[in-house]
Amino acid sequence: MSQYNDNSRHAVALKYDTNKSNAPVVIASGSGFIADKVVEMAEETGVPVYRDDSLSVLLSQLNIGSQVPEELFGSIVDIYIYFLNFKIPKDEI
Repeated sequence: MSQYNDNSRHAVALKYDTNKSNAPVVIASGSGFIADKVVEMAEETGVPVYRDDSLSVLLSQLNIGSQVPEELFGSIVDIYIYFLNFKIPKDEI
């Protein structure tokens, strides 16, 4: 009997509310099938997805509700800059 266990994919959802915390907070995280579902839900609801395998592995080690540590702020800023420049394809408008 073979067992499927693909935990090579990771996904993490972050939320940043300046009124509640000083840093983005992990609101969802998973690997393998769960990672696929996190990405699928984001795409279905129009939330842009940023792909960075190394960063997702690091962030997936945090507990849900944890703030992103200061050491990763530079990477998070890169994500925010990416989304500030994100353009919705014309066929989706």
